[in-house]
This record gives sequence, C-alpha cells and structure tokens, in this order.
Amino acid sequence: MAGEIPDLQAEVRTGTGKGAARQARREFRVPGIVYGGGIDPQPVNFKYNYLIAKLKAGRFMSTLFNLKLEGQDDVRVICRNVQRDVVTGLPTHVDLMRLRRTSRINLFIPVEFINHEKCVGLKRGGTLTIVRPEVELNVVAGDIPEKLVVDLEGHQIGDTINISEITLPEGSKPTIDRNFVIANISAPRALAAADDDAAEGEEEAQAES
Repeated sequence: MAGEIPDLQAEVRTGTGKGAARQARREFRVPGIVYGGGIDPQPVNFKYNYLIAKLKAGRFMSTLFNLKLEGQDDVRVICRNVQRDVVTGLPTHVDLMRLRRTSRINLFIPVEFINHEKCVGLKRGGTLTIVRPEVELNVVAGDIPEKLVVDLEGHQIGDTINISEITLPEGSKPTIDRNFVIANISAPRALAAADDDAAEGEEEAQAES
C-alpha cells in the first residue's frame, strides 16, 4: 500500500537568471527550478526556514513530494540536487524533477519489524541487530510502499534475515542485485562469551594433545 505523499510548498518565481536568484535570496528565499515532464522548466522559490526544516527532517533527496504552487495543479517531484554555499553549507538552489505516475525512481523505504513477542530468539535473550533500517528500492512513482515489513515470529538465535524473505510490493525491486542481510538475531552476551571460552578451551586441549 502506498503511503501518503508529503506536500512541498513553493512559490512561483518571476524572472530567471542570476539577478532573479540573488533577489530571491535577499528576500530570504531559496531559488529553485522544476524541470522534466515534457513541459517548460518552472522557476520557483522556497521560504528559507521552511526549506531548512525539510532538509533537516532527512531523506530530502530520496522522497517523492507533491509540489504545491498557487494557481497550478499539484505535481509529483523528486529532488535531484541541492546546491550549498561552500562556506556555510546552507542551501542556495534546488533542482526538482517532475515525475509521471508511471515513472520509475529509486527511493529508500523504511523497514518495520513486527511480532517481537513471538520471536523465539528474542524471548531466549537474543538481540535483534538491524543491519539495514531502510532499503533502497526501484519503484513506480504512482505506487510507492510506505514501509517493508519483517515478521520476526519463529526466528531463532543465530538466524539471519535477508531481503529475499521480505515480500516486496508488486513492481518494486531492490537496487542491489544480491541477497543482502536486513537483520540478524544475535546471541546474548553471556552465551556468546561462554561459547568463546569453550572454543578457547578446545584449542588449548588440541594444542596439548
């Protein structure tokens, strides 16, 4: 099931070129451009504090947004570049690309783990070690999954959970072409230490014999 696509508020910018961009910055705006989709590029401005908050929220470069411009129809976009000041690191320009519902894009999708209470390994004192809290998938823009779900029920200490065990939404596929690890159930520290001691004892016994 696709998650709700977040809005991205912007203003139409009149004029193009460096002069218009400098004017926008003097007005505490960050200039940007929206391109693609078979239509002309659209210059836009973002309110400075608003854009900073969006950037700090994370995943700005890998989130599909619903761009809202006054007087225009909403359009789905993804950020392709954020230019930053070389000294301050603050944003100076944003490039957005329009997407059709059938467009394919790479996005990071969060992973959710369920049924902790039914996980045998965890009930025996094991620890869930999450290797990938999110997975990059190639998805269709019109059907983006909200999350990937890993069912921990029945998993034992020592189990490794790979991407092949997750049911991916139809039309989605990992960008990495191998069966990579998502998480594993590690042994309790005391048990792991006991196993290490036992292994050392076996090695010493073999050395003496």
